[in-house]
Amino acid sequence: MNTAAEQRWAGPLSGAVARLCAELQPQVSERTAEGFGEVLRRLGAPLQVAVAGRIKSGKSTLVNALIGRRVAPTDVGECTRLVTRFQYGTVDRVEVAFHDGRRQTVPFDPAGGIPADLGVDFDEVSHLEAYLTNAVLRDLTVIDTPGLGSLDSDSVARTEQALGTQQLDPVSRDAVIGAEAVLYVVTQGVRADDEQALAAFTAATASREAGPVNAIAVLNKADMIEADTVEGSGGELWKAAEILAAKQSALLKPKVADVLPVIGLLAETAETGGFTAPDAEALRSLAKLDEETRETLLLSADLFTSWECEVPAGTRAQLLERMDLHGVRCALEALDAEPDITAGDLRRRIRDASGLESVLSRLDSVFRVRADGIKAAAALASITALSQASGDRDEQRKVHDAIEGLLARPEAHQLRVLEALTLVAAGAVEMPSDLAEEVMRVGGSSDPGEQLGGPGLPQAELTDLALERANWWRSFSSFGATPAQSRIAHVVHRAYFLIWQQLRTG
Repeated sequence: MNTAAEQRWAGPLSGAVARLCAELQPQVSERTAEGFGEVLRRLGAPLQVAVAGRIKSGKSTLVNALIGRRVAPTDVGECTRLVTRFQYGTVDRVEVAFHDGRRQTVPFDPAGGIPADLGVDFDEVSHLEAYLTNAVLRDLTVIDTPGLGSLDSDSVARTEQALGTQQLDPVSRDAVIGAEAVLYVVTQGVRADDEQALAAFTAATASREAGPVNAIAVLNKADMIEADTVEGSGGELWKAAEILAAKQSALLKPKVADVLPVIGLLAETAETGGFTAPDAEALRSLAKLDEETRETLLLSADLFTSWECEVPAGTRAQLLERMDLHGVRCALEALDAEPDITAGDLRRRIRDASGLESVLSRLDSVFRVRADGIKAAAALASITALSQASGDRDEQRKVHDAIEGLLARPEAHQLRVLEALTLVAAGAVEMPSDLAEEVMRVGGSSDPGEQLGGPGLPQAELTDLALERANWWRSFSSFGATPAQSRIAHVVHRAYFLIWQQLRTG
């Protein structure tokens, strides 16, 4: 294993935490040192994002779209009841991880997906490890989890384990509890167990609740929304989806940074090569049908596959399986507007209609951009938890003092800000709504303009504003704040002061 000095980290914060961890290892008990070794391993790994949600919410379909390959099983079967980690590898392979620590490689099925039948005793299996050459996995490990709400209690237990809600066996803990962020999939109705699952989410081995730093939700299957029933949508499907997503965001916040509408099936079809040239030609044929026949076909899935027309019923059934009726409608509208559109451009239109681009953009802005801070914060939480579990007061003091020394450095203040944001978002420290919103803004971006609530303002104005807010929060910390609020105020004051220094010298 690479040493902390040799390893490549997500950024300077992760590197600093790794060096601290390596320096502490010889000073703590053997058991704690072993735990620190696991923290180091995770620090050197890509950011790990768990995709979670209720059964039949379309998690695996979305996983395939994110990876860009139809590899996660979407039909209910043996493998959909297992946690599967998709990570980068130089050779495509699937490993079955057993509870006793054994590993067994199994081949992909002929279509390139995880096989429906693993050929092993399912009860002995802990989880699956899928190694893929897809470039997207170089800096993001995606963890597909079984669905909450399944009638299969074992599947529920596996998902709860992946979310950190139960004590794990060592093998499973190493495999899934390392998730540092969560992409939560909901459908039209947010239920109590959705909120409970998010509240229970933990990062690494420490209790770090999901929040705007490390959690995003998506409203999947947006094409199933009855737009006419959504007030303010004007009968437009995507507008209705955005309205519902905003309502769900209000319900789930502050546990998530955002709720975004998406059509996972269209995203999967467009991203994984599921849309082919023959599909494009079939759609061209449908576009040329008379208006009455077209409208009849699009009334329902049954009519689309059974109504008599020139396009073979089997071909239409394939289109329906890959795109559903809404996707077919979108493609036909694109063909009506541009009859000579190429198959590649038609695929891109389908991708645009899926909403995937907004999800990927949010993954970048919430997860990838913050990966260094997220991983470092999770690692510090793990280090603290490991030392607390030791029961050795001297060991606890050494770890505490080392962490406080690290956090006192200006370059590490981002970790204090993330901690403050999480405390305020989770309601652990109550703040007036306008101040809570300001804490979220300061901790929710690395861009000074966005942090100061003035994107686009001249640098001189931003510099003055940073100093003004720094002084205000310093005053608030001394006059009018509760002790808990005062601690948050000190963090925000210093954040603004560091922004002021950055702007003044930049």
